[in-house]
Amino acid sequence: MAPHTIITAAEWTLTAETAEGAPQAIFSAVCLTCGAEAQPVDGERLPVEVWALKHTGLHPTHRQFKAVTECFWRVDPAPSNPYRETESRGARP
Repeated sequence: MAPHTIITAAEWTLTAETAEGAPQAIFSAVCLTCGAEAQPVDGERLPVEVWALKHTGLHPTHRQFKAVTECFWRVDPAPSNPYRETESRGARP
């Protein structure tokens, strides 16, 4: 059985997730008057903005929206973090 290591303090780096297939950002909107929701779109907000304008055009009293943006992050070991060396050898912490 391998010995266990306890790391009491380690630095980590928080960045945007850039792995293959990871969304850049997901944009959507919700009408605060009726609850209608724009179809979520990956990577560009313009279609959601157009949806909100068209929704108000069809329903002139519906003028407030909640913009929803989902972004994706990942955490990796910083250069001083002992896990960085472990991961570079292909081992999992």
